[in-house]
This record gives sequence, structure tokens and C-alpha cells, in this order.
Amino acid sequence: MDHTIRQYALEAGALEVEYIEEHFQEFRTRKTADEIIKRLREREHLILLSMAPDFEDETLIPVAYKIGHELHAKETDIQLIDLVGQLSDVVEFDGRKIFYSWIGGTREQWRGMGHYRALTEQQEEWAHAHGYNELVVKTKNKFYAMRATLSHLHFDVIKFQRHLTDNRESKVYVSKKIAAEVLKQHQTTRSVVEAA
Repeated sequence: MDHTIRQYALEAGALEVEYIEEHFQEFRTRKTADEIIKRLREREHLILLSMAPDFEDETLIPVAYKIGHELHAKETDIQLIDLVGQLSDVVEFDGRKIFYSWIGGTREQWRGMGHYRALTEQQEEWAHAHGYNELVVKTKNKFYAMRATLSHLHFDVIKFQRHLTDNRESKVYVSKKIAAEVLKQHQTTRSVVEAA
């Protein structure tokens, strides 16, 4: 399957993600365009959407997305300060560029078709081209399909933060060193275009 991926500029991408998140029933809270813009405005970032034909009329629609950004050792946002604190004993920040794969998902009807994998591989290629040394993902234990894809892509578990009452809600931190040989393992066929 050839995956069509669109790379978006900040404002347009934030609006597209706000729209697509309306299709995710499992998300308790959904990101707004304003939240996305606020997080990404002052940092290097990447917004990708995977497009696929609608089952009814074959029109290309967004079915999956991934947003990531540079993560600094010294952050000012409270959530990122906490994240860096969680990672400080397992990720080396000094003299290295760290890319954080922040949010993403695939609409239910299009899961199992490789969209998330294609987006992750594209994110890795972009990170490599922009000089990043490591790509980090934080997820929940209950997102088994996502964790399986990351495992197939050789992401290593670097930390497990157990939830006190529900292990499905436990946080799992995974990472992957980014190098040219990593890109040779990619399997998806992708065409990437800048969104208008």
C-alpha cells in the first residue's frame, strides 16, 4: 500500500488535527488548535497527516496523524518540565537533539492498514534529516496496537511508570536512536507532500 502523507505548517496543521481528533472516542480530552499552536509556536516541530480514500466516495480524507517537536533539557511548560524530569535518568540531553513524538492516532476504520507505521517512519526520516539523535514516545500501557508498532520499529522501553490502581493506565516511555542505518529498515512506501 502506498501511503499519502501531508506535512502541514503550524496553523493549518493544528486546525486539521483539531478536526481529526473529533473522530477519536477513546480520547477523554481532545487537543484544540490553540493548544497545539501554543505548544509548537516557539520550537522546531513536525505535523503529519496520513490520507486515505473515504469508504463511501473515494475522496482522500485524513485518517491518521502524528505531531512531534524538539524537547529541551530546560523547558518552561509545566507538562514538558515533568516529562523531562521523568526522562532525565534515561535520556542524555547534553549536547544532543531529542525529538518528542507528542500526539497522534489512527481513526478506527483505518487501523491495521499501516498508517501509524508510515507516519512513524516518516517522522524518523525527518528527525534524522534535521539532526536529531533520539526519538522519544510516551504512551499508555493500554494502547497495545501502538506499542506493538513501536516494538516492530525497534523502539526500546526506557521507563515504565506504574499507575497505582489500573495497570492499563501505566505510562510507558520508549525511545530509538536515530541514525542512517535505522532508515534502511523502513518498509512502507510513502509519498509526502507539503500541504497547501
